Amino acid sequence: MKRYNITVNGTAYDVTVEETEGGAPAAPAAVKAAAPKPAAAPKAAAGTAGNVKISAPMPGTIVEVKAKVGDTVKNGTVIAVLEAMKMENDVVADRDGTIASINVSKGESVSTGSVIATLNA
Repeated sequence: MKRYNITVNGTAYDVTVEETEGGAPAAPAAVKAAAPKPAAAPKAAAGTAGNVKISAPMPGTIVEVKAKVGDTVKNGTVIAVLEAMKMENDVVADRDGTIASINVSKGESVSTGSVIATLNA
């Protein structure tokens, strides 16, 4: 038996695989979820979050991140583009401020309320 740690969409799994006589692996013997690990994308480090959260209005996939940490934004500035139900939706700043953190990366799936970015307003 061999043990592997596999990360899928930011969630770590501890998987044990048993080899059969044919050399092909059998179905996983045990699968248990470990504590989720943050992805290595350009996300906020601990303690760098701003005082205003910009959240996903609906579940979908991030197709583009238009802002970066340190950018000064105005109310209505597009921070990211979210694809949901085959439509692209702009996620915008709801006030003036400076981007403190970007918490998503291109291709990442998000759910309603997921923090896209934080601002210092």
